[in-house]
Amino acid sequence: QVQLVESGGGLVQPGGSLRLSCAASGFTFSNYYGRWYRQAPGKERELVADISNGGRSTNYLSSVKGRFTISRDNAKNTVYLQMNSLKPEDTAVYYCNVVFYANNYWGQGTQVTVSS
Repeated sequence: QVQLVESGGGLVQPGGSLRLSCAASGFTFSNYYGRWYRQAPGKERELVADISNGGRSTNYLSSVKGRFTISRDNAKNTVYLQMNSLKPEDTAVYYCNVVFYANNYWGQGTQVTVSS
């Protein structure tokens, strides 16, 4: 049974940090490209960051570059998103996504709220 379970969201003040985790099970995680998306109220879902299956290649949305870091631990079947210097505009539901050819799996989402 394929599962992606996200954790680490919450309420944080501007300038604060959060670390999101996405634990995978039910498939060969190390084959899959990892991605984090987010969707703010009234806006389309956008790709925040992605990481290659081996972890050597990463890409970021321009507005998060230098503040967010995507990483993965294939031994733990987990992909992470470290978010620093958070801004109110980072408020959204964050979704984990993994892709390998036609296989495309999503997590349930975790809420991140940046507010004073």
